[in-house]
Amino acid sequence: MKVFSSTCTFHYSWDEVSTANWRKYCPWNDKSTHVVAVDTISRTVDPTTGILRTERLITCDQSVPQWVLSLFGGSATSHVYEISYVDPGSKKVTMCSTNLTWSNVLNVRETVIYQPSSSKPNSVTDFSQEAKITALCGGWQKIKNKVEEASIERFSQNAKRGREGFETVLEMSRRVFGEQREFENKKLQS
Repeated sequence: MKVFSSTCTFHYSWDEVSTANWRKYCPWNDKSTHVVAVDTISRTVDPTTGILRTERLITCDQSVPQWVLSLFGGSATSHVYEISYVDPGSKKVTMCSTNLTWSNVLNVRETVIYQPSSSKPNSVTDFSQEAKITALCGGWQKIKNKVEEASIERFSQNAKRGREGFETVLEMSRRVFGEQREFENKKLQS
């Protein structure tokens, strides 16, 4: 097993980040064009804690080399199962995902957390990401290591692109919804 981890800070409030998170795969995010569908399986709110629990199926078209498809079968379309928890009390979003496609060859378990920064809790949000990647290639340790190392490298590149795309979504959300709030405030004042 290999582990990828990353942290960064978004210069947006937790409210903005936790709201924009649902628009992460929107059309104006040119870094997520591989995501072709996001289907909500279930969504519940715990009446005691107020925690929103959501299960989603994310469908992607991956750029899988033809030799991999020939060797293992299947197609370039893949599915990821995601469970997220939005805790408005502690202001924490936790997202856990795992691959469903190719899971007999490679298991990827990712956890992402968004929470207010301790340095500027009202204006900055900390992001942490961890992925545990395990190749399931039987007893061939050298092959397992190579597959895991290549997967970590690709995951790292995709994570960077994902953060860049999310920055675009955050910026657009602030502009669009900021203008909407401004319009509504002016309307109330008149």
